[in-house]
Amino acid sequence: MKTLAKWSVDDYHCMIQAGILRDRHVELLAGEIVEMSPETPIHYSTAKRGAKYLENLLTGQADIRFNGPITLSNSEPEPDIAIVRLPESNYSDRHPAPDDIFFYYRSRSY
Repeated sequence: MKTLAKWSVDDYHCMIQAGILRDRHVELLAGEIVEMSPETPIHYSTAKRGAKYLENLLTGQADIRFNGPITLSNSEPEPDIAIVRLPESNYSDRHPAPDDIFFYYRSRSY
């Protein structure tokens, strides 16, 4: 399949704000807008248990994000779990960026 255009993170945000991607489960990955597969019940419950474990383990040391976006140079994935810098209030008007991210994990394929 040929890629007709690569999208920037800013382009992606504009499409979200304009409502173009409303009601679609998509992510920006390496400049491409990719339709994501549905999450299975076992995947969700396993990831949620992992996030809760990490929250207990890292309380006061890091913020644990569960199925939330992070912003990379040409992608905005929604990893299952991301461990990011505190305080959580840093992310009131933006998603965590590379300098904020200690670790992230995603198990779903696209």
